[in-house]
Amino acid sequence: MELIHFENDYSDGAHPEVLRRLVETNGESTAVYSEDIYCQEAARRILALCQNDHAAVHFLPGGTITNTVLIASALLPYQGVVSSAVGHIHVHETGAVEARGHKVLTLPSKDGKIAAEEIHALYRAHTDDPNREHTVMPGMVYLTDPTEYGALYTRSELAAIRDVCRRCGLYLYIDGARLGYALTAEKNDLTLPDLAELADAFSIGGTKQGALLGEALVITHDALKKNFRYAMKQSGALLAKGRILGVQFLALFENNLYFRTSAEANRKAARIAEELAALGYSFLVPPATNQLFPVFSGRELAELSKKYSFCPMGRVGDDAFCVRICTNWATRDEDVNALLNDIAALRS
Repeated sequence: MELIHFENDYSDGAHPEVLRRLVETNGESTAVYSEDIYCQEAARRILALCQNDHAAVHFLPGGTITNTVLIASALLPYQGVVSSAVGHIHVHETGAVEARGHKVLTLPSKDGKIAAEEIHALYRAHTDDPNREHTVMPGMVYLTDPTEYGALYTRSELAAIRDVCRRCGLYLYIDGARLGYALTAEKNDLTLPDLAELADAFSIGGTKQGALLGEALVITHDALKKNFRYAMKQSGALLAKGRILGVQFLALFENNLYFRTSAEANRKAARIAEELAALGYSFLVPPATNQLFPVFSGRELAELSKKYSFCPMGRVGDDAFCVRICTNWATRDEDVNALLNDIAALRS
């Protein structure tokens, strides 16, 4: 029997509307290297939503290359990037940032979130060290919203981090591979204009949000905009057929598709979370977006794994195992119903 997949939000193909636009435009000849009309229009729509006419928008093929190129182009050779100890660039990108010569400077986190005061303390520890020239200089702060555990940054938290970054001369970069799920979450108080105001650069995920592939990178800081396409090309991130990315993002941001599908995925995840909580299940992290982290016994997990695929997060007790359950644009109501019925049966 084929498993029902809940382990991530990118194992499905493209949203039908995205695929339709790709097919419709397939026979056209356009400018190359993302200088086509589709990339231009998609960038214009993104800037309009950000309420920022001066930012630069670039389309890159994936999340890891987006993070790596942006960070490597921003930092001096002796600088590193500050991240949560569970941040994506530290634990899930095979050392891509460090392979380019920039150390990831980690901080402890709460549900994947780092705090302004901890960033400031790390910076001061460096500057107050009389032997600081022998250590890596912090040059950037890297966040994800939502975090690896689905937690949300509030506007006040990001504003505090931004203030520290300004005082310390650090760039602030926000990885938004799942940004749509954050922006449409019930408890979210951030907007795209907020991000454009607070961050020096941030990405808008496509891969995990209904595109076949691709991320949109929004750069607001003038120093980071300069010559960025050189960095893209050198890193193999400047696609010859760049219009493939532009067409997809245009489809995602036409008719509010990006936000509609994100909100629907969040609603389905919330339903799963509510029913699991009612059955007495606990969560490693309080549910907030499309990522859930429930805890099952070994027997329960073994039984569910016969029919469903989850992302294992490890043992969290003597007989307690956390998994990640993800919803996305393609999550079917019938699969949610089946999962909930089977979980309920374990408790009957």
